[in-house]
Amino acid sequence: MKILALEFSSAQRSVAVLNSAAGTRSSFEVVETGQMGPFDMIEQALRETGLEREQIESVAVGLGPGSYTGIRAAIAIAQGWALASQARLLGIGSDQALAEQARAQGITGRVSVAIDAQRNEFYLETFELTAANCKTIDALRLTGADEIHSRLQRGEIVVGPEMTKLSPSGRLLFPSAATIAALAQDRTDYVSGEELSPIYLRQTSFVKAPPPRIVPGTE
Repeated sequence: MKILALEFSSAQRSVAVLNSAAGTRSSFEVVETGQMGPFDMIEQALRETGLEREQIESVAVGLGPGSYTGIRAAIAIAQGWALASQARLLGIGSDQALAEQARAQGITGRVSVAIDAQRNEFYLETFELTAANCKTIDALRLTGADEIHSRLQRGEIVVGPEMTKLSPSGRLLFPSAATIAALAQDRTDYVSGEELSPIYLRQTSFVKAPPPRIVPGTE
């Protein structure tokens, strides 16, 4: 399988290409630097793995939670790619990628993933990590920053893109496109472009605009 992975949910955006065809496995990840744009990153990853655009069979997108703008940009690229080719699409939670990355770093036991949700809130999910497995034990939810502080003060392991801003004991970890690609290898739950959407736990609310004001003499 030849996979293009896009992970734009955090401040450290990345692109990866994974080629696991014909019994071989090669991969390359590009992390955004300077003025490098998404397509510059894609072209570099393709070049390093010796693949052409039309050879990509699947595009995997990190759906967050995280930067809504970044995730929407990644989804738009994936949708356009699918329209121009026969590539299949996958959406993978960036929270899952963070847990897998923590496990790959040898972190085991009860581990919480925390991602800034703005408004003094965080997306929080808790996993039980072993050397061979990553299991969710407390589903993804919104919580206040005070709970993250409490967990850190109790000595619990909390990882995420903003953790060192909260406490020196937090573990800084950014979701990686390389991890998204690795997770996509074993997935077959492909979706249409219309089905890709950011993970966003807040209920959407709208405020109805007041009726237009009629200026006297303009009736």
